[in-house]
Parts: sequence; C-alpha cells; structure tokens
Amino acid sequence: MSYYLSSENHLDPGPIYMRENGQLHMVNLALDGVRSSLQKPRPFRLFPKGFSVELCMNREDDTAQKEKTDHFIFTYTREGNLRYSAKSLFSLVLGFISDNVDHIDSLIGFPEQIAEKLFSAAEARQKFTEPGAGLRALQKFTEAYGSLVLCSLCLRNRYLVISEKLEEIKSFRELTCLDLSCCKLGDEHELLEHLTNEALSSVTQLHLKDNCLSDAGVRKMTAPVRVMKRGLENLTLLDLSCNPEITDAGIGYLFSFRKLNCLDISGTGLKDIKTVKHKLQTHIGLVHSKVPLKEFDHSNCKTEGWADQIVLQWERVTAEAVKPRETSEPRAAAQRFYGKRSGAEAPLKCPLADTHMNCSEKLQFYKEKAPDCHGPVLKHEAISSQESKKSKKRPFEESETEQNNSSQPSKQKYVCLAVEDWDLLNSY
Repeated sequence: MSYYLSSENHLDPGPIYMRENGQLHMVNLALDGVRSSLQKPRPFRLFPKGFSVELCMNREDDTAQKEKTDHFIFTYTREGNLRYSAKSLFSLVLGFISDNVDHIDSLIGFPEQIAEKLFSAAEARQKFTEPGAGLRALQKFTEAYGSLVLCSLCLRNRYLVISEKLEEIKSFRELTCLDLSCCKLGDEHELLEHLTNEALSSVTQLHLKDNCLSDAGVRKMTAPVRVMKRGLENLTLLDLSCNPEITDAGIGYLFSFRKLNCLDISGTGLKDIKTVKHKLQTHIGLVHSKVPLKEFDHSNCKTEGWADQIVLQWERVTAEAVKPRETSEPRAAAQRFYGKRSGAEAPLKCPLADTHMNCSEKLQFYKEKAPDCHGPVLKHEAISSQESKKSKKRPFEESETEQNNSSQPSKQKYVCLAVEDWDLLNSY
C-alpha cells in the first residue's frame, strides 16, 4: 500500500526544534500553504495512479495461476460486472483429494455420501480415463462400495471398450446385469473366464448374444457351477442367441443353472429342437414361449451406478484413439454421392441379428409360475427320474440327472468329475 503524493504537497514532519544561544526553541510553522496542506486529509490509494489490473484464469500454460483462480467462483451480475466469491473449505479439500484420488490407500468404512461427491469430482476431472491412475482409483471405490459404483453394465457393441479397458471392467464387483452382446468374445476371451469369478457371482442377467461361442465356451462357463457349485449359480436370465456353434451337447451344460427363469437359444446350431425343448422342460422346468419375451429386448439392461458416465468417457476416448485419418474432401464427396459411408461413420450392428429377427420360430424359454411351490418340484423330479432311466447313453445327460436323483449308480459321479473338467478347473 502507498499514499498518492503530488509534487506540491509534503508529509507532516512533526514539531521542529532549534537551539539558539544554548536554549531549545520550537519553530512556529507560519506558512499558510503548509498549514492548510497538513489540515486536509490526503486521499488513501491502494495502488499508485495509473495501475491496471488484468484478470487471468484457466490458462493451461500457467499451472500456478490456475491453482490461484481455482479457489474462487466467478459470476456476472445483471449489470455485467464480474464478481468473485471464495469457495468453501469442503470444496477446496474435495478438489484436492480428487486430483490425487489414485494415492488413496483405502475407502472402506468411509461415508458413502461423501464418497459419491468425491467420485463425481474425480469423474469431472476425468481421472478415471488415465491409464494407470484411473485403474487404481476405480479399484479403491469398487472394493469399498461394490454395487453403488455400478450395479448394471451394458457393453453391447462396445468391443473396443472391452479391449482397451478390460482391467477396469474386471474391477467392477457385485454386478447384477451384464450385457456383452455382439462383442465377438469367443471361447478363449479373458472376460469370459472372469465371468466365473466369485466377484461376479451376483450376476442374475447375462446377455451373450452373437459372441462366437461354441460348446467349449459354454462348458467352460458352466464348469464352476457344475462341479464346485460356485460362479454363475444365481443366474436367472441367459441369452445365447446368434451363436451357431452351440449345438445340442452344449445345451446340456446349461442344466446346472437351477435358478434359470429365462433362456434364449435362437439362432444356435441345434439339430433336434424337439428333444432340446423336452429336456429343458424336464431338467430345469423351462417352457417354450410362443411369443417373443420382453426380457430379451435389451431394454432392461442399462449402465446404472456412479460410474455410468465413465463408460461413456471410455467409449469416447477409445473412439478418438482408433479414429482413422480424415478422408480427403473429394473422396468423402464421392462416397456421399454413391451412398457409401466410411468405416468411422458406419453403424455397428450384429451380423446375425437380422437373420435372428427373421426366423419364424424363436427358441425362447421361460419358467411358469405355479401357485403351489411344492407340486411342480415333485412333478419335475418324477419326470426327471423317468427320463434318466431311458437315456443313460449320453454322458452329459447322466451328469445332470445325478443332481435330481440321488439313487443312481455311483459311476455317474465320475462322469461329472471327468479329467477334462479337472483340467478346465485348474485353469481358473
């Protein structure tokens, strides 16, 4: 701070003394100009005359300046004047922690109301899209809050997101609905093996439409349930449509899903459809539906939870990373003239979906709701015991009949725990 001084005015020097003939005398200030200037208060100025202020904010090249302005909220009044107010201490601390969210040791026991605000602040700063720090931060949240972070995940047609963010997807816990339709995973994909992990034992709805699955993939997916009674044992809805490599033998592995209420096997490579219908009804009580079921229209499975916007950020980042070079204007004009689209503009769709929709008969099954909970069970057990006596020739039928009839020969137990099954389980 300084005073504004003109060249004519002087500061008050205070009383002036002078010694004359050995005596001290005080000088009398008789100048009217000096006396008048001392009596008048001088204007107080914060800055010297000619000082100008320049407001700098959100400068990407100046991190220090950005940190200073980040502590204030700038708004405009009705008159167009710029006003600023300081942020609350909670907002400042929340912003600091969200900037360093990957360094948090653990969030277990932390209040979920504050954790949700912290998650939103980190999401706004796009911390979860960073390659290393994003994965570590997401794992801290998922291990502490589980289904609150994400309870339902839809990755339909998003095979690029799966390939780029596989570890982040595997970090989600306690999912209840998972849609992986049209992702071309195949039998040996790492995500298919992760489905049998104990972290996803809460999944009740699983959509695997058009994923190039075969009997080997179905066998691998059901092995923990068939042998160790864990994995996807709580599954109530399963969509395996548009997988032509799945045959009658692969359907036999599905009999271990005792809680299954809805099943779609349309567009698969079944040969004896009548026999498959009969076995599904006798083993797990599924009845063929004559009308399309609304459970398989993919509208029930949506991305829900704190991380719903993160999945969209992943999709945008991966799309920009693999985006091809811009097509030259003459070539783009020629493509528009001939009605063609470039690879980046072409819509993604399942190649077998159209064939599936044009099929005259859809193989969709559901479980009837019986008024008496004991009657249908006894009926299915009786039918199952009769069927097991007639069909002992096929190994997969014998392994599934063992769970319904405890009085069968002991050799069927060895069929369930075959050497191939043990080799498959050792791979988990």
